[in-house]
Amino acid sequence: MNEEKSFTKVEINWYPGHMAKTKRLIKEKLDLVDIVYEIIDARIPKSSKIKDIDNILKNKKRILIMTKIDLCDITKTQKWIKYYEQLGYKVISLDLINSKNINKVLEVTNEMMKDEFQKRKEKGLQKRRVRALVIGIPNVGKSTFINKLVGKKAVNVGNKPGITKSIDWIRINKDIELLDTPGILWPKLDDMEVAYNLASMTAIKEEVLPIDKVAIYILNKLNKEYNKLLEKRYGITDIDNENILNTFDIIGKKRGCILKGGTIDYEKVEKLIIRDLKEGLIGNVTFD
Repeated sequence: MNEEKSFTKVEINWYPGHMAKTKRLIKEKLDLVDIVYEIIDARIPKSSKIKDIDNILKNKKRILIMTKIDLCDITKTQKWIKYYEQLGYKVISLDLINSKNINKVLEVTNEMMKDEFQKRKEKGLQKRRVRALVIGIPNVGKSTFINKLVGKKAVNVGNKPGITKSIDWIRINKDIELLDTPGILWPKLDDMEVAYNLASMTAIKEEVLPIDKVAIYILNKLNKEYNKLLEKRYGITDIDNENILNTFDIIGKKRGCILKGGTIDYEKVEKLIIRDLKEGLIGNVTFD
């Protein structure tokens, strides 16, 4: 049985209550916001874009910020950057590990706010702080982005989705303050490729999709688009979807996922594949 084809037969109906609450609170505070920093993952630039975000943000000024550019397949992601720019977005790509381009966010913000600054000046009003809303799916790098912008730890950062729990204003400097929000998704994950892309990059919690199927999805995706990386990391040149345990056996032996008695720890293999992808240990990939 081909695992990739079988995924499309599954439907996921889920929607954590805090996400609905977050959307409501964002809408309530939107009038206070001057500009929006919409954060997406450069490895899944389509899948990580909030599906109904235009309904939430209306016509607010927006900068599309692509995080984890250091982990993506830059050739593929550049096509997405051009695509979004053609739609009229201001796009900034960020390597949050090395803080590359972080100051550009503030430069572009000031550029986009010029007219508002001028209007206040003409009315004899003092320049006030720009209020920016930070929004994105879980685990896309919002907290790391804020900490880099502030220059110190302002919010907690974690490897699991759902670290940020509340909506909070964070003062960056005399010119700007941010409204930090918990990661949100959309009520129904009915596009299975998007759902598995989100799960592959740990944007949705492990219990939402079976971890074994997520690991198999990753292997098939790598086999199809990044075969050389798959071979380099795991010594695999093809995926045995008829008997996936054969493939897991090869990975388990190569990466040391072995129980007492020499049997393969399949759960450890599955978690290893997801971790390797998330941490960039397999190599630079873009799944969209």
